[in-house]
Amino acid sequence: MSDPPQTEHEQTSLPMAPESFIQGQADRRAAAFFDVDGTLVRTTIVHYYAYFRRAGMSRWTRRLWSTAFLGRCLVYLILDKIDRSWFNRVFYRNYGGMSAGDVRGRVESCFQDIIHPNLYPAGCACVEQHRREGLDVVLVTGSIDFLMEPLARELGVEHVVAPRLVERDGRFTGELDGPPIGEAEKARRIRQYAADHDIDLARSFAYGDSVADLPMLESVGRPVAINPDRALAAVARKRGWTVLHWQLDGSNGLGRS
Repeated sequence: MSDPPQTEHEQTSLPMAPESFIQGQADRRAAAFFDVDGTLVRTTIVHYYAYFRRAGMSRWTRRLWSTAFLGRCLVYLILDKIDRSWFNRVFYRNYGGMSAGDVRGRVESCFQDIIHPNLYPAGCACVEQHRREGLDVVLVTGSIDFLMEPLARELGVEHVVAPRLVERDGRFTGELDGPPIGEAEKARRIRQYAADHDIDLARSFAYGDSVADLPMLESVGRPVAINPDRALAAVARKRGWTVLHWQLDGSNGLGRS
């Protein structure tokens, strides 16, 4: 199989692994690393928290809570623009004091109500294609690990790199058990995975939607920008990276932007 054509016109095919890999001629394996929120799914970590927090509230209580929370979201948006990892660390403090059992008990319903309806069909097809080609497929995300379990199962993905919330006496503390998985930490985790699994990063793919994913994309030989924000789109255009435009209706566009 050949690489994507170098053209500014949209195509309909997805990026493919090198022919030498498909034929088993390469000595080391390749992998495909996927960011999740904004890349495979049109969601953010804010959607998941709001879902858990509003569970069990009356209609009027939900409205009051949502109105107050919306004001805080403006602050979070600013933090996210400044530093994605800082935003993640601050935002996850909202989970402090919440029952770990209650939250975990709603993970499957969160997947069905929030994540599954917002999965990009073209993204699912891309994951499946890489799996058929024999690549390791790895989800690399700032979303909490237990939230990614049903998604990984749906996609048939065995490898997930995600943070964990610290628990104490059956409740979340609001702290992560390590650094947020974003920006430079994503790149570090990818390099660690490659070292542990003998992966050739020069022949590997990475998919991301935000300039915060830039270190991850720069870690591989085949970066792909998905519905990129303005900053990432500019980088992708300058470097000639593949850009994909995924929609919830299943349409897909590929080209050089």
